[in-house]
Amino acid sequence: MSYVDTYYRPGAAGDVQRPALTGRSDADVCIVGGGLSGLTAALELARRGRSVCVLEAERIAWGASGRNGGFVGPGYAAGYRHIERLAGPDDAKALHRLSIEGARAVADTVQTLAIPDADLMPGILATVRREAADELRAHRDWLEREFGYRVEFKDRAQVRDLLISPRYHQALFDPNAFHFHPLNYARALGREIERLGGRIFEGSAVLDIAIDQPAKAVRTSHGEVRAGDVVIASGGYTGGLLPSLQRSYLPIATYVMLTKPAKDLIATAIRTRFAIGDDRRAGDYYRLVDGGERILWGGKITTRTTEPRRLGRLLHQTMVSTYPQLKDLPVDIVWSGLMSYARHLMPQIGRYRPGVWYCTAFGGHGLNTTAIGGRLIAEAITGETDRYRLFAPFGLVWNGGFAGRIAAQLTYWSYQAMDLYRERRSA
Repeated sequence: MSYVDTYYRPGAAGDVQRPALTGRSDADVCIVGGGLSGLTAALELARRGRSVCVLEAERIAWGASGRNGGFVGPGYAAGYRHIERLAGPDDAKALHRLSIEGARAVADTVQTLAIPDADLMPGILATVRREAADELRAHRDWLEREFGYRVEFKDRAQVRDLLISPRYHQALFDPNAFHFHPLNYARALGREIERLGGRIFEGSAVLDIAIDQPAKAVRTSHGEVRAGDVVIASGGYTGGLLPSLQRSYLPIATYVMLTKPAKDLIATAIRTRFAIGDDRRAGDYYRLVDGGERILWGGKITTRTTEPRRLGRLLHQTMVSTYPQLKDLPVDIVWSGLMSYARHLMPQIGRYRPGVWYCTAFGGHGLNTTAIGGRLIAEAITGETDRYRLFAPFGLVWNGGFAGRIAAQLTYWSYQAMDLYRERRSA
């Protein structure tokens, strides 16, 4: 088993690194962070005729944007009832509709830009490891009644035709959700931004931002961008650029493993190209890649970066506990990425002050919410809509500092314990 400190990168040989920023540049909008939220905002603005400049400290999608499991579907890391308590019933519905819009926006972009190496595959199966047939049917009916969004209930026999595991009971199948290669998607966004005249600089960490003037100055070690608007979209890597923003999120490390190729062995366990996740609060997610030759398996989070090989072994143990027949399937590669979570578990999308915007904290459901976040910020800058205000109840809440990190890790461990208890009761 090997660890890569970048990500799974098929075809990376043709991925030429962009130059670093040098000297003085001017733009309508400067975007700090070349992850999916920053790239989406840049693309939406470039399509509207704005000049954009993206500054990325490493490579585009270098963090969790390019290292995640590739699941795209509606929803947020926060549960719907929690959102409803903070935002009210009407805005909670509007927010969920935005998440549906975000997932569809990603699919539309894959189609519009014709990204074959995104390897888009339809269908996500949300499984449960306990008896929950009535609960799942009720949720299916609620989604169709409130949002016109159709998912399918799968009983135990149907699930076990697809997943040869003693762990699973029932599932909801979402035919509108999909999974894909997020890094190749991000690369395509970058190419389209540049085709439209936008500029992307890699290896260009932002050192400070002067925001107390109409023309904001964003400085790197060798250059400066002057822009009327600045968007902070650097997620878990934001650091101290805006102290109030840094204090409002928790950087959370997530881990993913890729198995060795073993198509025939894998087929004894997983008989579908649908992506699979479970409803556990400390759950796993996985899917077949490379035409079914390998399994990409994600899960486990920590509040500090842990030695990924050790997490890889734990992920392998989880896979084997789910599919005992895969005990001899070795791990090939393990990698990690840094997400950002707010304490309220919702994205932070808003205006810091005139001309300064933030678009971050997308941990948990980042592939739909980065898309909608980037779109909403672009709409706000161009004056088209103020839909970003729907996220006002989920602002820059203090993360609790060091104690907040400890609390987050303890909460995750408690979720694992509760998940195990629920499963044993249903066994």
